[in-house]
Amino acid sequence: MNANRELLERAHAAFNARDLEAALATMDADAVWLNGMEGGYVHGHSGVRDYWLRQRSLIDPHVEPVRFAADSNARSAVQVRQVVRSLADDILQEQTVQHV
Repeated sequence: MNANRELLERAHAAFNARDLEAALATMDADAVWLNGMEGGYVHGHSGVRDYWLRQRSLIDPHVEPVRFAADSNARSAVQVRQVVRSLADDILQEQTVQHV
């Protein structure tokens, strides 16, 4: 779990730093990513990058890992504090969510 935790910490830190290429480098080239804004999923680095760029043109998301564990299928599960701000810096949503 330590290697997975380090990878996930780097991924979240890169995402929060708006270093999309570094964040993408932590995931498989064929990654499938939940499209939380429009529904469905996006696929691969180009799909995730395009989704994040659309997302960032509308909102300012920040996700801070608070707990790491393995789920019942031995997948890494990260509990994160998610704060979504408007581009004017107003808090739109603040909640704890789980990324698997």
